[in-house]
Amino acid sequence: MRPNIVVTKAGPRKTTRMRRLAKSPVMLNWMYLPALLLFAVFIYYPFFRGLLISFTDWDGYSQMFHYIGIDNYKRMLSDSRVHTVIINTLIYGLGSTLFQNIIGLLYALLLNKHGKGRTFVRVIVYIPAIVSPIIMGYIWYFLLQYNGGAINDIITAFAGHPVNLLGDPKVNVWIIMVVNTYQFLGVAMMIFLSGLQGISKDYYEAAEIDGASTMNRFFNITFPLLAPALTTSIILNLIGGLKLFDVIAALTNGGPGYASASLSTMMYQLYFARQDAGLAASLGNLMFLLITVISLTSLYFLRRKELSQ
Repeated sequence: MRPNIVVTKAGPRKTTRMRRLAKSPVMLNWMYLPALLLFAVFIYYPFFRGLLISFTDWDGYSQMFHYIGIDNYKRMLSDSRVHTVIINTLIYGLGSTLFQNIIGLLYALLLNKHGKGRTFVRVIVYIPAIVSPIIMGYIWYFLLQYNGGAINDIITAFAGHPVNLLGDPKVNVWIIMVVNTYQFLGVAMMIFLSGLQGISKDYYEAAEIDGASTMNRFFNITFPLLAPALTTSIILNLIGGLKLFDVIAALTNGGPGYASASLSTMMYQLYFARQDAGLAASLGNLMFLLITVISLTSLYFLRRKELSQ
């Protein structure tokens, strides 16, 4: 016996309403909610919590603390060691960005041409970027250390005595910058390679017909069309260099004293070694401000440069 199926008018109407709701922008906006919740819990809450802690004398462990106004910021700005650390941070951020992009662009131009072994060379240049920065730091530490370091053994063979490269404040900051450049120049190379492969060969063929030299083709075709890739690479390198931590911790731990420390490593030492969480939070807020201002300013000028070309 066949069952009786009753089709009401409300059924199709309800189905149509659900389909409209599923396709509406309102439903799409609800999809953002999980991501916003994650940002709120792991980004916004720690940020505002750190802002509050910077106005206290909290030691990082005790249940008791007092609000002391802007005393931590006064201490921070009057401390000559903080001035040294800010300069170091700028060297790590701006220096690494400069050399990563120059060397990365040269590698990209070289490896964009047809030739045997170019894929192998790309892999070799990029491999350091997939190594953990703390591991990379310790690799270079064992090469540069005073007693038994491979590079110091070579120096001893020629000079007759080892050199304390990692303990010299005039040298170790630049060594850290070079190690950071070496590790991440492969990232810049890959960004430039992707940009180069998006440039049509028609432009170069037309320029060759017009008799343009190699340098003219580079400055009038390649470089202007690489502007978006250059912007991406510079901003990524700037942010990475300004918050550098792992390589410094492995090579010098910020020493001697704070001579090679960055804002990240000094903040870590203030919190865990000196139990001065209030001052550490102030330093963290300074680092946030520094990275934001430099990155946004760079982005503004690079975007304007892109639009003008």
